[in-house]
Amino acid sequence: MAETTNERSVLLVLHDVAPQTWQDYRPFIETVDALGNIPMTWLVVPDFHKADLVDKSPSFQRLMHERLARGDELALHGYYHCDDSPAPRTPQDFFMRRIYTWEGEFYTLDRQQAMQRLEAGMEVFQHNDWPVRGFVAPAWLMSKGTRQALSQLPLDYTSDAQHLYRLPDFSPIDAPGIVWSARSAWRRGMSKIISDHREAHLQTAPTIRLGLHPVDMRHEFSRNYWLHTLTRLLENGRVPMTKFDWLQRQRTLRSAA
Repeated sequence: MAETTNERSVLLVLHDVAPQTWQDYRPFIETVDALGNIPMTWLVVPDFHKADLVDKSPSFQRLMHERLARGDELALHGYYHCDDSPAPRTPQDFFMRRIYTWEGEFYTLDRQQAMQRLEAGMEVFQHNDWPVRGFVAPAWLMSKGTRQALSQLPLDYTSDAQHLYRLPDFSPIDAPGIVWSARSAWRRGMSKIISDHREAHLQTAPTIRLGLHPVDMRHEFSRNYWLHTLTRLLENGRVPMTKFDWLQRQRTLRSAA
């Protein structure tokens, strides 16, 4: 059974963070920083789409250190963030890997393959002196082999769209999220309608995760939605936290109870 607490918080999570996507996020982050001390979780991709190595961008590395110094969290978000496995063979796999997303990097990997990429990603964090406590699979898609590998690594949590999972045993904690599909005008319009309804439904939820993507930042309509929603949730008394700090807070509250 998933754990819950009565504390109300908001978790601002930036997906697909890489040197090339920083320019998409930059105006939004500067605006959020101007609001005050709002910690956030950055999901960092070591080599985004096999063309954007973190280790070849000293300016990005410095930026990540600056964000850590502000109290932000960096989490590992795949390694390449693209599905480079052999072509799908079943209708279900075709739907998941070609219609739902092309970026489910960890959807088909066996334990050994997943372990190799996870360890390579953790090594990037280690030699940059970035603490790494969480892993989020691209598109939240994880194979059985990925789950097996995660259970053997010194990480604290992983997540899907609606939960955080403590590692190594994958015990779930309710952490509902709001996310957009912003690649076209009609998708942005539908996302606004769905997200407004979802936020109203989650009014009393202990936490709400806001899952932002670089494409959201490229359109004023979606970018303003995220800024206004974050501001509204803060004005309504929700405390901004990183995913790891929120997870630690749940442990403390549970122990006190």
